[in-house]
Amino acid sequence: MVEQLFLEHGAHIAYIILFLGSLVEGESFVLTAGYLAHEGYLSFPAIVLISFCGSVGADQILFFAGRHYGQPMIDRHPKWKPRADKAFRLLHKYNVWFIMGFRFVYGIRTLSPFIIGASGISIKRFAVLNVISGAFWALVSCGAGYGIGYFFSDAIEEAFRTLVHYQTLFFVGLLVLLVIGVGWYFYKRRHEVHEDEPKA
Repeated sequence: MVEQLFLEHGAHIAYIILFLGSLVEGESFVLTAGYLAHEGYLSFPAIVLISFCGSVGADQILFFAGRHYGQPMIDRHPKWKPRADKAFRLLHKYNVWFIMGFRFVYGIRTLSPFIIGASGISIKRFAVLNVISGAFWALVSCGAGYGIGYFFSDAIEEAFRTLVHYQTLFFVGLLVLLVIGVGWYFYKRRHEVHEDEPKA
C-alpha cells in the first residue's frame, strides 16, 4: 500500500505535504515522515530540514504579524482572548522558556508567536530563540517518528494490511449507518409535524 503510493507519486509529494503540515500544528505529519524515513521512503536529514524550515518560517511570519496587528486583532476576535491571555501569562512568567517551548504545547502553538510579537519582544531575541527551538523540535519530532518505526514497524504494517482487508466492509457499514441516520431524521421530522398539526 505505502510502496504503491510512492511508486505512483514519488517522495516529493510527501515532502510537500510535510512542509505544509509543519506550517501549522503538524506533529502528526512530522511523526509520519519520521516513520517513513525509517522505512526507507524518505531521507531523515531532509525531513528534519523541511520540518525546521516550515515551523521556523511560519512562526517568524506570525511573530511579525503579531508585532504589527496583534492587539487590534485580538480585540476584534473575542474567541481568541482566553488562549491569548494564557499565552501572555506564560510569556510574562517564563519568558525565554515559553518562547523555547510553545511548539510543544498543543492548542496554543499557532497563536503563541502572534502573541509574542504583540508583547513587544525584540525581533533579534525572538529570531534566535525561534531558530534554536525550531531545530530542537524538528529533531525530536522526526526522531520520535523514526523511533516509532524502529519499535513498532511490524505492528503498523499489520494494521495497514488489516485496514485494507476490511476497508470494503467498513465503508459498507458506514453507508448503512448513514442511510439509517438520514431515515431516522426524516421519520422524526415527519412525526413531529404530525404532532404539531391541530386536531379536528
